[in-house]
Amino acid sequence: MSVLTHQTRGRTGGTTGSLAWLLVLGIVLAALNLRTAVTSVGPVLDQITSGLGMTAVGAGLLTTLPVLIFASVGALTPALAGKVGEHRLLLLSLITLGAGLLIRSMVGSAEVFLYSSALALSGGAVGNVLIPSLIKRHFPGRAGTMTTVYTTALAVGTMLAAAATVPIQRATDGNWHVALGVWGALAAVAAIPWLALSRSEPERRGAGGGTGARALLRSRLAWAVAAYFGTQSMVAYIMFGFLPKILTDGGHTTAQAGLVLGVFTAIGIPVSLVVPSIASRFSDQRPVVAAFVAFYTAGFLGLWLGPSGLAWVFASLVGVGMGSFPLALTMLAMRTRTPEATAALSAFGQSTGYLIAGAGPLVVGVMHESTGGWTLPFLLLFAVVAVQLMTGWYAGRPGYLEDERALAR
Repeated sequence: MSVLTHQTRGRTGGTTGSLAWLLVLGIVLAALNLRTAVTSVGPVLDQITSGLGMTAVGAGLLTTLPVLIFASVGALTPALAGKVGEHRLLLLSLITLGAGLLIRSMVGSAEVFLYSSALALSGGAVGNVLIPSLIKRHFPGRAGTMTTVYTTALAVGTMLAAAATVPIQRATDGNWHVALGVWGALAAVAAIPWLALSRSEPERRGAGGGTGARALLRSRLAWAVAAYFGTQSMVAYIMFGFLPKILTDGGHTTAQAGLVLGVFTAIGIPVSLVVPSIASRFSDQRPVVAAFVAFYTAGFLGLWLGPSGLAWVFASLVGVGMGSFPLALTMLAMRTRTPEATAALSAFGQSTGYLIAGAGPLVVGVMHESTGGWTLPFLLLFAVVAVQLMTGWYAGRPGYLEDERALAR
């Protein structure tokens, strides 16, 4: 019998053998693609807007689309998975992602560019929710290790699209169409393992533990996870959007600010390598939550009040604090018993979290424009980190979503 139709089960109930290695490859390739639709645009945004004649409103919508799509489409993913199957749905999401990336790289219309970007982002949104559930289903005894693999690949893909788009554009005589289209090819490669894995669709079960959308609305743990995910995402969006401006206002050149931003982004890779494996060794993640809040606090204080010559040190501290992202993804598996509950919590936590996060850059932009300084934005960041500590303290406690009274009724 083919390894694709016969799943061997290890002592922990996970998938083993050739199928397990194919799943690992599929997860890595999929994760590399989940942020390319987002981070490939920023480096060539000026060329896109001028080349397409995109208005300021259109450019603003383009930068807001990821939050809107991740929140809305992510919420629908568990229901879609129940009808189509997780393996097949991830295959479809990668095809959708690749098609959206390819279409937008060839168009000359601002409207079509926005629609195709939404299509590509929809594929990424589905993958965001599905992969934690797949890890829980196929690797229940190795969730920490596989989350490490997933978050590291996600960080590499995020940095790769941000760093390589401009060099590709320059190598093609300034053609931003080609620079964006390359990432569609990467999505096509990622779909190949899932073509095979679609034949090994696991048996679908019920929602598991009563974890429907209405039940999650009554769950304190679900709301704590969502708020924790939302606050860490808000910090990330604010930093990626405004760190260069903070640095140039403090006296750095644009080249120096770009270098610091590169260091800040690159730190996410080693952090993603260690956080899930460490956090999953213990049933209580509260000490890790507190540690990341301490890094955030020190880094923000330094960027705000410290000497400008040490900005890269303070930005690095914030970069370590952003290990709260892989920690949040690890909690999705640590706080649930079944893959179905993981999928439900993943959809609720990420969708609600992205809605929370989307307000951050807008508020910071208004604060900075109205005051001309960074005092209010930094005070907002400290307030967000305080909320992150409170919600993470609740979400990091030992326990499972399915055991809550609200879900047991």
